[in-house]
Amino acid sequence: MAEQRRDQRGGRDARESAGTVGETRRRSVRAEEAHAWGALVATARRTVSDGLVVGTSGNVSVRVGDTVLVTPSGVPYDRLTPTDTVGVDLDGRQVLGILLPTSELPMHLAVYRSTDAHAVVHTHAVHATAVSTLVPELPSVHYMSGALGGPVRVAPYATYGTEELAENMLRALADRSACLLQNHGTIAYGASLDQAFDRTAQLEWMCRLWLTASSVPGLSPTLLTGEQVAEAGERLRGYGQGERAVG
Repeated sequence: MAEQRRDQRGGRDARESAGTVGETRRRSVRAEEAHAWGALVATARRTVSDGLVVGTSGNVSVRVGDTVLVTPSGVPYDRLTPTDTVGVDLDGRQVLGILLPTSELPMHLAVYRSTDAHAVVHTHAVHATAVSTLVPELPSVHYMSGALGGPVRVAPYATYGTEELAENMLRALADRSACLLQNHGTIAYGASLDQAFDRTAQLEWMCRLWLTASSVPGLSPTLLTGEQVAEAGERLRGYGQGERAVG
């Protein structure tokens, strides 16, 4: 795909020009950034092992203070090392590393500027991308849509890596923590890399569920009402060990 080919070229160009490009904008990686980079790489590798991306087609970022660590353009995740740390400020100026940031940097920065996100995961998950070509909103086939803020919207198509795509995404993300990108993929954010990844995986699962249920001849899946989804969302806010600790 065009995005992946461009990213691959960008990654090669970045490595080839490492001796001359980026030296003036490099600074030392701080301890908390090094730790966050390790977690980011592990999450990026998980998107591949769990089948949410192919090759280098997705990207992951995490915010540490005013610095956004992000996967580099076109470098396979299994080749990333601690010395490959890439970081930018909230205006997109590179402050860490010599590899080029992902071409989808505008989307990541738009999320951080507009929400309280600490991590963002973007994928080309198969079932979610398929749904993005069929409907303007994922039908509420399961209550887990409440965990994402409500019915998941589809952002209108725009060329990857553009400000137009970032703007379309932000509109689809209003009061949501994830959305689909038409003919493209998914994006989700959270308070941590684990939460952003989990929301991404849940979204892909719900898309697969809806496609499976919709494929039965002569039958249509039962959908939840807005009220049912909202009620589930409220209950899910206290789900887990935190809820148990209170009770």
